[in-house]
Amino acid sequence: MKLLRLSGGVIVDAFLRFHADDGWAIASHIALSTLMALFPFLIVVTSLAGFIGSTNLADEVARLVVAAWPKEVANPIAKEIHNVLTTARGGVLTVGAFFALYFASSGVESLRIGLNRAYELKEKRSFWLLRLESIGYVLVAAIGLLALAFLVVLGPLVFKGTVRYAPWLDVLEPHFDVVRFVGGGLVIALSLFILHMLLPAGHRRIRDVWPGIAATLVLWLVAGYIFGRYLSDFSYAYVTYYAGLASVMTALIFLYFSACLFIYGGELNAAIKRVRLHAAALPEQFHGDGN
Repeated sequence: MKLLRLSGGVIVDAFLRFHADDGWAIASHIALSTLMALFPFLIVVTSLAGFIGSTNLADEVARLVVAAWPKEVANPIAKEIHNVLTTARGGVLTVGAFFALYFASSGVESLRIGLNRAYELKEKRSFWLLRLESIGYVLVAAIGLLALAFLVVLGPLVFKGTVRYAPWLDVLEPHFDVVRFVGGGLVIALSLFILHMLLPAGHRRIRDVWPGIAATLVLWLVAGYIFGRYLSDFSYAYVTYYAGLASVMTALIFLYFSACLFIYGGELNAAIKRVRLHAAALPEQFHGDGN
């Protein structure tokens, strides 16, 4: 019971700090910045894919980006993503790609602001150093997603080729999509670890960040399911309110809730750290009273 009360206290403390740290407003900033960065990021991916001579990989990257979104959110915006991928042209070393990199990095900066606020950290690094670091994250993410897309596209072909020489593996084909889904989940989890450990100021260990990351992943799944069911039943409301902007607003609202949960994961880690520091200080206080 004591552990249950302690856990409940940590959860409530994290939520209260989330509210006190203007988490709702920061989540709005993250959601808007992410939506604005999404299309420039896909332009960068398309440029890189064209540079290596395989523009089809960009389409697969786009599917990977929205794969974790509810289909009610992903499907309407998929058409706009396809338009971006089919009209974006040019090499990596163009002025347009440079500005795309810059605007895409703004999404990373918004995540940094949210985590610094959640972990109660002050950023002392220069603006240009942080911006260059964010651009580096964008490039690494683009290259990583292209590599993952290559594996996703190549995987079924390799599997079918292997089955020709090992027919007994054919029974595993129904589970192949499950493996790909689990692999996608691992990529998301790894991304969250990188963001929490490297993006904010200071240094953290895995034990300092994994509880908030686990909570974020679980809450994302629950929120995605609930939001998807809500849209499937009441999608007409968004069409009524926002008309032609319904698909964009649906994506923005989904990103807003996702950003809230992302920040809450950081607040949860910070709340757990405060409990640990308080527990570590108790023996010292007790020893001091004894003297």
